[in-house]
Amino acid sequence: MTHLNKKPRLEENLTVNMFDDLPDDLVISILRKLISSASSPADFISVLITCKRLNRLGLHPLVLSRAGTHTLAVTADKWSDSAHRFLKLCVSAGNIDACYALGMIRFYCLQNPVSGASLMARAAIKSHAPALYSLSVIQFNGSGGSKTDKNLRAGVALCARSAYLGHVDALRELGHCLQDGYGVPRDVSEGRRLLIQANARELACSLRSYISHKPGNETLADLCCGGGVPVQEIHPVNRLLKEWFGSGRIDLAEGLRMCSHGGCGRPETRSHEFRRCSVCGKVNYCSRGCQALDWRAKHKMECAPLDLLVAPDIDGGAVAGNASDA
Repeated sequence: MTHLNKKPRLEENLTVNMFDDLPDDLVISILRKLISSASSPADFISVLITCKRLNRLGLHPLVLSRAGTHTLAVTADKWSDSAHRFLKLCVSAGNIDACYALGMIRFYCLQNPVSGASLMARAAIKSHAPALYSLSVIQFNGSGGSKTDKNLRAGVALCARSAYLGHVDALRELGHCLQDGYGVPRDVSEGRRLLIQANARELACSLRSYISHKPGNETLADLCCGGGVPVQEIHPVNRLLKEWFGSGRIDLAEGLRMCSHGGCGRPETRSHEFRRCSVCGKVNYCSRGCQALDWRAKHKMECAPLDLLVAPDIDGGAVAGNASDA
Protein backbone atom coordinates (compact mmCIF):
# COMPACT_ATOMS: atom_id res chain seq x y z
CA MET A 1 0.00 0.00 0.00
CA THR A 2 1.44 3.39 -1.09
CA HIS A 3 1.62 6.10 1.49
CA LEU A 4 -0.37 9.17 0.50
CA ASN A 5 2.45 11.59 1.38
CA LYS A 6 5.13 9.66 -0.50
CA LYS A 7 6.28 11.39 -3.69
CA PRO A 8 6.56 9.29 -6.84
CA ARG A 9 10.12 8.29 -7.66
CA LEU A 10 11.62 10.11 -10.64
CA GLU A 11 13.18 7.99 -13.33
CA GLU A 12 16.93 8.22 -13.31
CA ASN A 13 18.90 9.54 -16.32
CA LEU A 14 15.80 11.09 -17.83
CA THR A 15 17.05 13.43 -20.58
CA VAL A 16 15.24 15.18 -23.33
CA ASN A 17 17.25 16.03 -26.45
CA MET A 18 15.42 18.90 -28.05
CA PHE A 19 18.02 19.08 -30.86
CA ASP A 20 16.79 15.81 -32.35
CA ASP A 21 13.33 17.30 -32.72
CA LEU A 22 14.55 20.19 -34.89
CA PRO A 23 13.82 19.75 -38.61
CA ASP A 24 16.80 19.45 -40.98
CA ASP A 25 15.83 22.64 -42.83
CA LEU A 26 16.16 24.71 -39.67
CA VAL A 27 19.51 23.17 -38.73
CA ILE A 28 20.84 23.77 -42.25
CA SER A 29 19.73 27.39 -42.07
CA ILE A 30 21.62 27.84 -38.80
CA LEU A 31 24.72 26.14 -40.19
CA ARG A 32 24.64 28.39 -43.27
CA LYS A 33 24.82 31.46 -41.06
CA LEU A 34 27.55 29.91 -38.96
CA ILE A 35 29.80 28.92 -41.87
CA SER A 36 29.50 32.35 -43.46
CA SER A 37 30.50 34.17 -40.27
CA ALA A 38 33.09 31.79 -38.79
CA SER A 39 36.41 33.51 -38.04
CA SER A 40 38.53 30.45 -38.83
CA PRO A 41 38.22 26.88 -40.18
CA ALA A 42 38.52 25.56 -36.61
CA ASP A 43 35.26 27.26 -35.62
CA PHE A 44 33.31 25.27 -38.19
CA ILE A 45 35.25 22.03 -37.72
CA SER A 46 34.42 22.08 -34.00
CA VAL A 47 30.74 22.00 -34.99
CA LEU A 48 31.20 19.13 -37.44
CA ILE A 49 32.79 16.86 -34.83
CA THR A 50 30.00 17.47 -32.28
CA CYS A 51 27.72 14.70 -33.53
CA LYS A 52 26.96 12.63 -36.61
CA ARG A 53 23.91 14.68 -37.53
CA LEU A 54 25.79 17.97 -37.52
CA ASN A 55 28.61 16.38 -39.50
CA ARG A 56 26.15 15.14 -42.12
CA LEU A 57 24.21 18.40 -42.39
CA GLY A 58 27.34 20.56 -42.13
CA LEU A 59 28.67 19.03 -45.34
CA HIS A 60 25.42 19.63 -47.18
CA PRO A 61 25.95 21.62 -50.43
CA LEU A 62 23.55 24.33 -49.24
CA VAL A 63 25.83 24.89 -46.25
CA LEU A 64 29.19 24.63 -48.03
CA SER A 65 28.07 27.08 -50.71
CA ARG A 66 27.97 29.80 -48.05
CA ALA A 67 31.46 29.22 -46.60
CA GLY A 68 33.13 32.57 -46.04
CA THR A 69 36.69 33.65 -46.75
CA HIS A 70 37.85 33.07 -43.17
CA THR A 71 36.23 29.63 -43.02
CA LEU A 72 38.28 28.67 -46.08
CA ALA A 73 41.47 30.25 -44.72
CA VAL A 74 43.64 27.14 -44.53
CA THR A 75 47.19 27.85 -43.37
CA ALA A 76 50.30 26.29 -44.88
CA ASP A 77 51.14 24.27 -41.77
CA LYS A 78 47.58 22.89 -41.62
CA TRP A 79 47.40 21.89 -45.28
CA SER A 80 46.52 18.21 -45.73
CA ASP A 81 44.50 15.85 -47.90
CA SER A 82 41.52 16.53 -45.63
CA ALA A 83 41.80 20.28 -46.19
CA HIS A 84 42.07 19.65 -49.93
CA ARG A 85 38.94 17.48 -49.88
CA PHE A 86 37.02 20.11 -47.91
CA LEU A 87 37.87 22.81 -50.45
CA LYS A 88 36.87 20.49 -53.29
CA LEU A 89 33.51 19.85 -51.60
CA CYS A 90 32.98 23.60 -51.34
CA VAL A 91 33.89 24.01 -55.02
CA SER A 92 31.40 21.28 -55.97
CA ALA A 93 28.77 23.15 -53.95
CA GLY A 94 29.31 26.23 -56.12
CA ASN A 95 31.28 28.34 -53.62
CA ILE A 96 33.19 30.93 -55.68
CA ASP A 97 35.51 31.85 -52.79
CA ALA A 98 36.56 28.20 -52.64
CA CYS A 99 37.10 28.18 -56.43
CA TYR A 100 39.46 31.12 -56.05
CA ALA A 101 41.30 29.77 -53.00
CA LEU A 102 41.80 26.26 -54.42
CA GLY A 103 42.67 27.73 -57.81
CA MET A 104 45.47 29.85 -56.33
CA ILE A 105 46.77 26.91 -54.28
CA ARG A 106 46.83 24.58 -57.27
CA PHE A 107 48.33 27.17 -59.61
CA TYR A 108 51.22 28.28 -57.39
CA CYS A 109 51.64 25.76 -54.54
CA LEU A 110 50.72 22.44 -56.15
CA GLN A 111 52.21 23.54 -59.50
CA ASN A 112 49.13 22.62 -61.52
CA PRO A 113 48.55 25.81 -63.54
CA VAL A 114 45.90 24.36 -65.87
CA SER A 115 43.60 23.21 -63.07
CA GLY A 116 44.33 26.31 -60.98
CA ALA A 117 43.56 28.75 -63.78
CA SER A 118 40.39 26.82 -64.62
CA LEU A 119 39.11 27.14 -61.04
CA MET A 120 39.92 30.85 -60.92
CA ALA A 121 38.13 31.29 -64.23
CA ARG A 122 35.00 29.68 -62.72
CA ALA A 123 35.07 32.29 -59.98
CA ALA A 124 35.85 35.11 -62.42
CA ILE A 125 32.85 34.25 -64.58
CA LYS A 126 30.69 34.93 -61.53
CA SER A 127 32.34 38.37 -61.06
CA HIS A 128 34.69 37.40 -58.24
CA ALA A 129 36.98 40.46 -58.11
CA PRO A 130 40.10 38.83 -56.56
CA ALA A 131 39.95 36.01 -59.12
CA LEU A 132 39.69 38.51 -61.98
CA TYR A 133 42.69 40.41 -60.66
CA SER A 134 44.77 37.26 -60.16
CA LEU A 135 44.02 36.15 -63.71
CA SER A 136 45.08 39.58 -64.96
CA VAL A 137 48.45 39.21 -63.18
CA ILE A 138 48.84 35.79 -64.80
CA GLN A 139 48.13 37.29 -68.22
CA PHE A 140 50.51 40.23 -67.69
CA ASN A 141 53.37 37.88 -66.74
CA GLY A 142 52.52 34.84 -68.85
CA SER A 143 52.61 32.81 -65.63
CA GLY A 144 52.53 29.06 -66.01
CA GLY A 145 53.89 29.31 -69.55
CA SER A 146 56.63 31.02 -71.54
CA LYS A 147 57.35 34.70 -72.10
CA THR A 148 55.46 34.57 -75.38
CA ASP A 149 52.29 33.65 -73.49
CA LYS A 150 51.96 37.19 -72.14
CA ASN A 151 48.69 38.81 -73.19
CA LEU A 152 48.65 42.45 -72.17
CA ARG A 153 45.26 43.23 -73.67
CA ALA A 154 43.62 40.33 -71.83
CA GLY A 155 45.37 41.40 -68.65
CA VAL A 156 44.07 44.95 -68.94
CA ALA A 157 40.53 43.73 -69.69
CA LEU A 158 40.49 41.45 -66.63
CA CYS A 159 42.04 44.14 -64.46
CA ALA A 160 39.46 46.71 -65.64
CA ARG A 161 36.60 44.36 -64.79
CA SER A 162 38.02 43.73 -61.32
CA ALA A 163 38.55 47.48 -60.81
CA TYR A 164 34.94 48.12 -61.83
CA LEU A 165 33.88 45.74 -59.04
CA GLY A 166 35.88 47.84 -56.56
CA HIS A 167 39.02 45.74 -56.09
CA VAL A 168 41.66 48.13 -54.71
CA ASP A 169 44.72 46.32 -56.11
CA ALA A 170 43.09 46.19 -59.55
CA LEU A 171 42.33 49.92 -59.41
CA ARG A 172 45.95 50.63 -58.58
CA GLU A 173 47.29 48.28 -61.26
CA LEU A 174 45.01 49.74 -63.93
CA GLY A 175 46.02 53.25 -62.92
CA HIS A 176 49.71 52.46 -63.42
CA CYS A 177 48.97 50.74 -66.74
CA LEU A 178 47.19 53.87 -67.98
CA GLN A 179 49.98 56.14 -66.78
CA ASP A 180 52.67 54.00 -68.44
CA GLY A 181 50.69 53.04 -71.55
CA TYR A 182 51.20 49.37 -70.67
CA GLY A 183 48.78 47.21 -72.67
CA VAL A 184 46.44 50.18 -73.13
CA PRO A 185 46.67 53.64 -74.77
CA ARG A 186 48.40 56.04 -72.42
CA ASP A 187 46.11 58.33 -70.41
CA VAL A 188 48.00 59.99 -67.57
CA SER A 189 45.06 61.94 -66.14
CA GLU A 190 42.74 58.91 -66.02
CA GLY A 191 45.51 56.81 -64.53
CA ARG A 192 46.10 59.39 -61.82
CA ARG A 193 42.36 59.50 -61.08
CA LEU A 194 42.27 55.72 -60.58
CA LEU A 195 45.32 55.82 -58.31
CA ILE A 196 43.69 58.48 -56.14
CA GLN A 197 40.51 56.40 -56.01
CA ALA A 198 42.52 53.32 -54.99
CA ASN A 199 44.27 55.22 -52.20
CA ALA A 200 40.95 56.59 -50.95
CA ARG A 201 39.37 53.12 -50.88
CA GLU A 202 42.40 51.69 -49.09
CA LEU A 203 42.26 54.44 -46.49
CA ALA A 204 38.54 53.86 -45.93
CA CYS A 205 39.07 50.11 -45.48
CA SER A 206 41.93 50.72 -43.05
CA LEU A 207 39.87 53.16 -41.01
CA ARG A 208 36.96 50.70 -40.79
CA SER A 209 39.33 47.94 -39.74
CA TYR A 210 40.96 50.18 -37.12
CA ILE A 211 37.66 51.30 -35.64
CA SER A 212 36.24 47.77 -35.52
CA HIS A 213 39.29 46.36 -33.72
CA LYS A 214 40.01 49.19 -31.29
CA PRO A 215 37.99 49.31 -28.06
CA GLY A 216 36.64 52.54 -26.63
CA ASN A 217 35.79 55.78 -28.33
CA GLU A 218 38.92 56.51 -30.38
CA THR A 219 38.63 59.43 -32.75
CA LEU A 220 40.37 60.28 -35.99
CA ALA A 221 42.73 62.54 -34.02
CA ASP A 222 43.71 59.57 -31.86
CA LEU A 223 44.43 57.61 -35.02
CA CYS A 224 46.62 60.33 -36.49
CA CYS A 225 48.58 60.75 -33.26
CA GLY A 226 48.78 57.10 -32.39
CA GLY A 227 50.98 55.62 -35.09
CA GLY A 228 49.12 56.13 -38.34
CA VAL A 229 46.67 54.06 -40.38
CA PRO A 230 47.21 50.29 -40.22
CA VAL A 231 48.22 48.44 -43.36
CA GLN A 232 45.62 46.71 -45.49
CA GLU A 233 44.73 43.22 -44.25
CA ILE A 234 46.38 40.43 -46.24
CA HIS A 235 43.97 38.07 -48.00
CA PRO A 236 44.11 34.55 -46.47
CA VAL A 237 45.18 33.05 -49.81
CA ASN A 238 48.13 35.44 -50.12
CA ARG A 239 49.08 34.66 -46.53
CA LEU A 240 49.05 30.93 -47.33
CA LEU A 241 51.30 31.48 -50.37
CA LYS A 242 53.73 33.50 -48.29
CA GLU A 243 53.83 30.85 -45.55
CA TRP A 244 54.03 27.97 -48.06
CA PHE A 245 57.21 29.18 -49.75
CA GLY A 246 58.62 31.21 -46.89
CA SER A 247 58.50 28.40 -44.33
CA GLY A 248 60.57 26.02 -46.47
CA ARG A 249 57.66 23.61 -46.95
CA ILE A 250 58.68 23.53 -50.59
CA ASP A 251 61.76 25.05 -52.20
CA LEU A 252 61.44 27.17 -55.30
CA ALA A 253 63.36 25.93 -58.30
CA GLU A 254 66.77 27.46 -58.82
CA GLY A 255 66.56 30.96 -60.25
CA LEU A 256 62.91 31.54 -59.24
CA ARG A 257 62.01 34.41 -56.91
CA MET A 258 59.02 35.56 -54.92
CA CYS A 259 57.28 38.90 -55.21
CA SER A 260 59.03 41.25 -52.79
CA HIS A 261 55.79 42.88 -51.63
CA GLY A 262 55.05 41.42 -48.20
CA GLY A 263 51.31 41.17 -48.82
CA CYS A 264 51.49 39.19 -52.07
CA GLY A 265 53.21 35.81 -51.75
CA ARG A 266 53.19 34.99 -55.48
CA PRO A 267 56.26 33.09 -56.75
CA GLU A 268 57.66 33.04 -60.25
CA THR A 269 56.75 30.09 -62.43
CA ARG A 270 59.77 30.59 -64.71
CA SER A 271 63.07 32.45 -64.51
CA HIS A 272 62.95 36.26 -64.82
CA GLU A 273 59.16 36.30 -64.91
CA PHE A 274 58.75 39.23 -62.51
CA ARG A 275 60.02 42.75 -63.11
CA ARG A 276 63.07 43.83 -61.17
CA CYS A 277 63.64 47.25 -59.58
CA SER A 278 65.41 49.29 -62.24
CA VAL A 279 67.47 51.18 -59.66
CA CYS A 280 68.83 48.66 -57.15
CA GLY A 281 67.99 45.40 -58.91
CA LYS A 282 67.53 43.67 -55.56
CA VAL A 283 63.74 43.31 -55.41
CA ASN A 284 61.18 41.78 -57.76
CA TYR A 285 57.48 42.40 -58.27
CA CYS A 286 54.68 40.49 -59.97
CA SER A 287 52.81 43.70 -60.81
CA ARG A 288 53.07 47.46 -60.86
CA GLY A 289 50.58 47.59 -58.00
CA CYS A 290 52.82 45.47 -55.74
CA GLN A 291 55.80 47.61 -56.70
CA ALA A 292 53.99 50.82 -55.75
CA LEU A 293 52.79 49.38 -52.42
CA ASP A 294 56.21 48.06 -51.45
CA TRP A 295 57.88 51.34 -52.45
CA ARG A 296 55.55 53.26 -50.17
CA ALA A 297 55.89 50.76 -47.31
CA LYS A 298 59.67 50.29 -47.13
CA HIS A 299 61.64 50.09 -50.37
CA LYS A 300 62.03 53.83 -50.83
CA MET A 301 64.10 53.80 -47.63
CA GLU A 302 66.25 50.88 -48.81
CA CYS A 303 66.71 51.45 -52.54
CA ALA A 304 70.20 52.48 -53.69
CA PRO A 305 71.55 52.54 -57.27
CA LEU A 306 73.63 49.63 -58.46
CA ASP A 307 76.22 51.91 -60.04
CA LEU A 308 76.88 53.92 -56.88
CA LEU A 309 80.60 54.61 -57.18
CA VAL A 310 82.96 55.06 -54.29
CA ALA A 311 86.22 56.91 -55.05
CA PRO A 312 89.04 58.07 -52.78
CA ASP A 313 89.26 61.79 -52.02
CA ILE A 314 92.39 63.88 -51.57
CA ASP A 315 92.70 63.08 -47.87
CA GLY A 316 92.43 59.34 -48.42
CA GLY A 317 88.80 59.14 -47.40
CA ALA A 318 85.92 58.10 -49.65
CA VAL A 319 83.19 59.98 -51.44
CA ALA A 320 80.10 58.61 -53.10
CA GLY A 321 79.75 59.09 -56.80
CA ASN A 322 76.64 60.56 -58.38
CA ALA A 323 73.79 58.10 -58.58
CA SER A 324 72.33 57.69 -62.03
CA ASP A 325 68.79 56.47 -62.55
CA ALA A 326 68.81 53.01 -64.05
